[in-house]
Amino acid sequence: MGAHEGHAVLSASDAVIHEHLSALSALSQNVSDSMSDEIQALADRVLETILAGGKVMFCGNGGSAADAQHLAAEYVVRFSRERRALAVLALTTDTSVLTAGGNDYGYDTIFSRQVEALGRAGDLLILHSTSGESENLIAAAQSAGRLEIYTAALLAKGGGRLRELVHLALVVPTESTARAQELHLAIGHIVCELVDAAVAGE
Repeated sequence: MGAHEGHAVLSASDAVIHEHLSALSALSQNVSDSMSDEIQALADRVLETILAGGKVMFCGNGGSAADAQHLAAEYVVRFSRERRALAVLALTTDTSVLTAGGNDYGYDTIFSRQVEALGRAGDLLILHSTSGESENLIAAAQSAGRLEIYTAALLAKGGGRLRELVHLALVVPTESTARAQELHLAIGHIVCELVDAAVAGE
């Protein structure tokens, strides 16, 4: 590769980097301006659930599954300060349950079956989905509804069918899966920080 060719590649890379981060910055500002009330409402519900002795369950597919277990770990272990361990779990991590459920009943049931086994009235189910159209998340929300479990969803692309099935929908205004997941995780961290501060001061 010649010097000129290498410079061209670097220039193209710079453009990609700038475009990605500029889009993320603009979307972050949009979310800050338009979704603060929904973010606060989610933090309030997480805190209310925990203080009342309930538990919080997370689920999602693919990158959203990684976000689900990432956020669950922040609550069980710690996020920004020392406080007691909190009753939060991800429904994405038990490979035996996931594969048995998928094999015996179908992939659409892998989360709803766990909600039915572990969920109780007064708990909170948080669903992560960029499309709002994943059948297994829709089934989980429906099962939670039957059990009087409060449901919230972090969504994008208009929210899909899931938007109409949950009590609280936080729909990030983007059609980009990557930008949606980045903002979902940021929102999750903001909620963790708000809950941490409240629990540490209880």
